Amino acid sequence: MDAPSRVDPIDRALRAGEDLALAPLRMLSSLAHPIRDDIGRSVRRTFGVSGEHPSARVSDPDLAYVHPGSIVRVVHSDIGTMMIGGVAALMLQALHPLAMAGVADHSGYENDPIGRLRRTANFVGTTTFGTTEEARAAIRHVQAVHRRVRGVAPDGRPYSADDPDLLTWVHTAEMYCFLQATQRFGARRLTREECDRYYKETAPVAIELGAEWVPRSLEEVDAYFLHVRKDLYGGPQALVARDFLLRGVARKPEDKLVYSLIAAAGISLLPRWARSKMRLPTLTLVDAGVVTPAARMLCVALRWAVPPRT
Repeated sequence: MDAPSRVDPIDRALRAGEDLALAPLRMLSSLAHPIRDDIGRSVRRTFGVSGEHPSARVSDPDLAYVHPGSIVRVVHSDIGTMMIGGVAALMLQALHPLAMAGVADHSGYENDPIGRLRRTANFVGTTTFGTTEEARAAIRHVQAVHRRVRGVAPDGRPYSADDPDLLTWVHTAEMYCFLQATQRFGARRLTREECDRYYKETAPVAIELGAEWVPRSLEEVDAYFLHVRKDLYGGPQALVARDFLLRGVARKPEDKLVYSLIAAAGISLLPRWARSKMRLPTLTLVDAGVVTPAARMLCVALRWAVPPRT
């Protein structure tokens, strides 16, 4: 694998020549690096994740599970929008009573939230940026875990994590939220064709996990949500998960502030019907006038502090 690139435009300009006129840029760059590293560490600490930024990903199309030129890599390489989309996805997924029962009964998310975050991030990272061999090994591992996740939900219905319909729900909710976060807080807004490509390019992961069908376009996602909404509700387990997500895992005041912004931005991505079912207020003016501008600024800072994978 290639080594990650930490070279920003200022550094490249400095390396291009020794012109004395660039001396002020040299000073600015040397001052900026510690700030950038501090921001990166702070955000990882906010989510309880330690360690450095993941290594650069596979660039050989013959080895990569996902083509290096895919829209998936564009979306999944932005740490800020992925964090925001991840919080939104967990909120949305919790509305399915069978999916939520599996999480509540088997994941131990309240006792080990960091472990669950790390495992989820590693799976998304491996199936996006890894080799075909690495991605399929990760998929097989998740399938083995899913075979052990079964039980009875509070409404009396049996559930199984390898149920193809549940896999469709979890996948669609997650991809929808990642894409929504990119559209609202990303470096650029994707075209409709690119959005359709995103859903098409992410579908193979869900199919290999065991889903029989997943949406492959914006239109299909909208139709799917219209179909599944009647089966969703914010039951007691979902509301416990909601409260846990709103609290977050940050401990330091400054980290709590960052997480609160990320959580608010995530909630702002949820469809109005989902916010209603989860008993979350819809504050359109606050979202547009406060949350969205602040979250965009945070994502800009994160793209500088933790450069997107290449």
